Amino acid sequence: MDQKTSIKTKHGELTLEQLAEAQPGMARLMKEIGDRYHVLFYAAKAGNWELAQHELNVTISILKTASTLRPKYAHDINSFTQSHLNKIGEKIRSKNWKEFEAEFSKGIEEANRFHEKYGYGFIRYVLSKKPPEDFDLASHE
Repeated sequence: MDQKTSIKTKHGELTLEQLAEAQPGMARLMKEIGDRYHVLFYAAKAGNWELAQHELNVTISILKTASTLRPKYAHDINSFTQSHLNKIGEKIRSKNWKEFEAEFSKGIEEANRFHEKYGYGFIRYVLSKKPPEDFDLASHE
């Protein structure tokens, strides 16, 4: 592909290479996923299953973006989605807190295992002991 190909925006012209470099890396995406995972947990704990499902959906969407932008992680991201996030979704739909909590914890363990696998073992996700303060977690059904 011609690296000189550019597109016009209202701010000027950008090459495809510049656009590719401007895409978020895993660090930015993982921060957002961690934030969503935090809300997901406390929404489910509060019985706001609709918010929990929303946060799970957004988490999966961000991971799809990550697998596109960083294809070397695609297989493990897809595996994680299938083996953990989809199971969390099942527990959300069944509104089973106890099973949800167990599945959620397995997801944290697996995420930290992937950090190890890719040389980022010093990054260990830990769920905050405090619910997010910027969300109304109560169910409004």
